[in-house]
Amino acid sequence: MEYLPLVNKLLFILTTSVAIWIFFIATKRSFIGLLMVLAWLLFQAIISIKGFYVNGSLMSPRVMLLILPPMVLIVILLVSPRGRQYTDLLNPATLTLVHTIRIAVEIVLYGLFLEKQVPRLMTFAGGNYDILSGLSAPIIYYLAFVKKSIGKKIMLAWNLVCMTLLFSIVIHALLSVATPFQQFAFDQPNKAILEFPYCWLPSFIVPLVLCSHLVSIRYWWLKKETSQAHVSDSTLSPAKESNYSS
Repeated sequence: MEYLPLVNKLLFILTTSVAIWIFFIATKRSFIGLLMVLAWLLFQAIISIKGFYVNGSLMSPRVMLLILPPMVLIVILLVSPRGRQYTDLLNPATLTLVHTIRIAVEIVLYGLFLEKQVPRLMTFAGGNYDILSGLSAPIIYYLAFVKKSIGKKIMLAWNLVCMTLLFSIVIHALLSVATPFQQFAFDQPNKAILEFPYCWLPSFIVPLVLCSHLVSIRYWWLKKETSQAHVSDSTLSPAKESNYSS
């Protein structure tokens, strides 16, 4: 299994690249947004390679730099009028398909468990059912945006359930890191997210997935049952504006 670490890293880098592409499509090919994401990922890559997270003092956990900036950005996007105006233009169909990357993420996590880099509880073998969100995403996309056979209530329920699964794994992951706040997995703590390229999981992929859920929930909550807001069925073309009130 000597090849496993390299395969895992390559798979995760590929998964992150796919996530960047889906983000680019969902934002109607916004190059400004793309450059911001690439700059953020490059920054995280540089400081993690230099050992910023691994060598940090346990009494001042640097891991917060992974998650706080993107979380603050999400709050700004959802709370400020200009932020909501921006998110209202995102394609909900593409935001549904973005969750397919969670399948690859779960495979990577299982590989990291075999490498003793994350605890078992962070994998589907240890009670992490987040992979179900990824497996169901293409089906939900097809039923909601191609067949149009499911509507507001089911989409709201699906997003809420999947977001709950996301919160569960995030909480377990954070409380498994060797910090003063660690509560789980003392025998095999979560080391991977402190190193490159896995630092991109909490700093980009998790915020992207969370934001996709929140924006989709807003879309479906405001959508009238009788209205047929136009949504592009293809994720390979720029998203068209959704016509619903902000």
